[in-house]
Amino acid sequence: MIKKKTEKVSSNKEDSISKKISVFLKSERTHFVIGILCVMFGVYLFIAFLSFFYTGNADQSKLENLPLNELSSIKNEIRNWTGAFGAYLSDLLINRWVGISAFFISFFIAKVGLKLMKVKDFSITKSLVYTCSLIILGSLICGFFFIDNYKDSYLFLGGYHGYYMTLLLQANIGWTGTLLFILTGILIFLVAISAKTVPFLRKIFLLDIKRKKNIEVSESEDNKIYQTSLENKDLVNKPIPISEVLNSDIEDETDMAESEGCTDKTDHHEENFFEIVPKQEETLVKEDTIQEDRSGEPEFVIEENIQEEEETSNSEELGEYDPTLDLSRYKAPSFDLLNKYEGSDRQIDMDEQNANKNRIIETLENYGIRISSIKATVGPTITLYEIVPEPGVRISKIRNLEDDIALSLAALGIRIIAPIPGKGTIGIEVPNKDPQIVASKKFQECRFDLPVALGKTITNEIFMVDLAKMPHILVAGATGQGKSVGLNAIITSLLYKKHPAQLKFVLIDPKKVEFNIYANIERHFLAKLPDGDEAIITDVTKVVQTLNSITKEMDDRYDLLKKAHTRNIKEYNSKFIARRLNPNNGHRYMPYIVVIVDEFGDLIMTAGKEVELPIARIAQLARAVGIHMIIATQRPSTNIITGVIKANFPARIAFKVSSMIDSRTILDCPGANQLIGRGDLLFSQGSDLIRVQSAFVDTPEVEKICEYIGDQESYPTAYLLPEYVGENGESGLTDVNLKDRDPMFEEAARLIVANQQGSTSLIQRKFSIGYNRAGRIMDQLEAAGIVGPFEGSKARQVLVIDDIHLEQIFESLK
Repeated sequence: MIKKKTEKVSSNKEDSISKKISVFLKSERTHFVIGILCVMFGVYLFIAFLSFFYTGNADQSKLENLPLNELSSIKNEIRNWTGAFGAYLSDLLINRWVGISAFFISFFIAKVGLKLMKVKDFSITKSLVYTCSLIILGSLICGFFFIDNYKDSYLFLGGYHGYYMTLLLQANIGWTGTLLFILTGILIFLVAISAKTVPFLRKIFLLDIKRKKNIEVSESEDNKIYQTSLENKDLVNKPIPISEVLNSDIEDETDMAESEGCTDKTDHHEENFFEIVPKQEETLVKEDTIQEDRSGEPEFVIEENIQEEEETSNSEELGEYDPTLDLSRYKAPSFDLLNKYEGSDRQIDMDEQNANKNRIIETLENYGIRISSIKATVGPTITLYEIVPEPGVRISKIRNLEDDIALSLAALGIRIIAPIPGKGTIGIEVPNKDPQIVASKKFQECRFDLPVALGKTITNEIFMVDLAKMPHILVAGATGQGKSVGLNAIITSLLYKKHPAQLKFVLIDPKKVEFNIYANIERHFLAKLPDGDEAIITDVTKVVQTLNSITKEMDDRYDLLKKAHTRNIKEYNSKFIARRLNPNNGHRYMPYIVVIVDEFGDLIMTAGKEVELPIARIAQLARAVGIHMIIATQRPSTNIITGVIKANFPARIAFKVSSMIDSRTILDCPGANQLIGRGDLLFSQGSDLIRVQSAFVDTPEVEKICEYIGDQESYPTAYLLPEYVGENGESGLTDVNLKDRDPMFEEAARLIVANQQGSTSLIQRKFSIGYNRAGRIMDQLEAAGIVGPFEGSKARQVLVIDDIHLEQIFESLK
């Protein structure tokens, strides 16, 4: 027994020492100190290398004849500005190794120091690869061009590496081959570090080809047509794999000509199949019309083909479309805006864990239940105790002791998982006495389309989900249990990862105080109705209009996907970025739209089915076009979260609720009523339940992030949703009786002409009338010829320019 105790004590001491060492190495102060040392050493190397150019000749005899221990003596007479050690390193790295490329080593070491000090953020691996490439290339270039100076000079600009590599290459591939080898290395390096290199080089290589084409085209008109048909056949023999379009960073500019119809007849790709058929027909018609041109009969088809050829040639020169170009100087928020909480890596309280273990074992033994083993997994707020009962013990017997175990542990509430899915154990979740604050940066490197960092699991793993794959979330929980903080964490995660051109929010806040902190980013990330006063919707009467407008946006996007022969927003945007879709045909870049509805229960009480129906339609259809919805409520009752809502929201987040009935309403199972609050949640997507401690994002932190984004260059307005006019907005004009005009008809007409913008929302806002009445006035204005027909997301065209013409219309209606 004494030996076992001493072994346990020694093992505990070793564990504590290793934990202290790991905590010391992970400490931010340790990283800062190491960073300072790296920066200073980099500066030291730079000064030593620079001094070597001036003092290397005088120190050369000592460096060649004396070892380092003798050089470090007091009377060494070394003239290098950094002493004997600096002179030794300079001679070693410059002369004997890589030449003057050794300067890149000092730059890299200093850069790593700045990274550790969190002064500059970059990828160390990527920077290391670039530095090694520069060192090798620089040494080889200097060794090649200055090989004759190695005989008479003390300074070897390429080092031994450059000298011997040059001799080896010249002996095998000659002087010309060595030069071409160096040029190839330089071009490959430039292509790797810059996305603009490939288009630049492509333009250079295309110069001779374009000159030859111009000479051939200038011979005669018949040869021009014949040559064009041959070029089209050549383009047909170059199919484009879909993988190149979706995955490559720099797309070939000639892909646009191929994707618009110039593909091989034997191409088996689905996207190009729809583009092969019309191009074959046009080619056949083109060959037939050559004879018609010779007979003197002009055909309109020839003009169409010539126009398409011009559009293709112009698109080749444009390169890849960049949706972020309008806000090219936009910088994502930095993690310095978030508060740093100490103690996130503190040690586990072994006294607490041992006491809980003993009480659990004692309570089970009091009821005749014995266990063979117990294991504890400590999380930020919850500890999971996994027990293995002895054979013959019923699981239901342990499950019924939930309240007794909670009483013996004096805990706020425990949850028993019997059994744990995928394991042969029974789980008992017990709250910690001193919960930790969750703060993590792991999601910075994730590659999700819409990454959301929810927090940490019981096993201390960062829990992240992709909203684009979920695709909608139902959030519910009692008041004060962390629901608003969870929504802020979701929004903040998306703000950190997406550019304003790639993401838009529609925020619906009936309480008027939850989302008002995001007003600063209206022209960056928010979307609203045309002529809306505020992007954050707080008026319940406008919620229905906004949701119906989103359904109109969804339908418009599906029409564009149908035209482009794509299945989802990712494929469509890839085609548009590659300039395979013509904006003149209505195509446009589609940002993701995330609709967040707070206090959904209040909306159901005030608007009822008018709100539920568009939400259900969006949830059923909008995933493929990049529209995702998050609805939150503090009343998880069956009349609020109906069967239609639950069926279309597969992902659920449940914070602490007051009763088991509410938990079953949200999750279809109990568990949410046993949470401890303060951000403790259960995440469900399918059959599995995952317990997560929500990430803590405080209101001052959100304000800092919004101010940082709001101070940057922005779009002129918020993202405008299409104007919704109702089901009979287009077909109801035949029933308009201009003799029974609205009393505000003339005032509305003067407002529309003065602003030169035909918008129903403008009439509604200026005259403080309902949307239905404003829609009827707009129908009367269209019937009177003052505004044009409904054009989807665009405002109606105003057909009357001045008041004189307007008064003439009024006189004719009397």
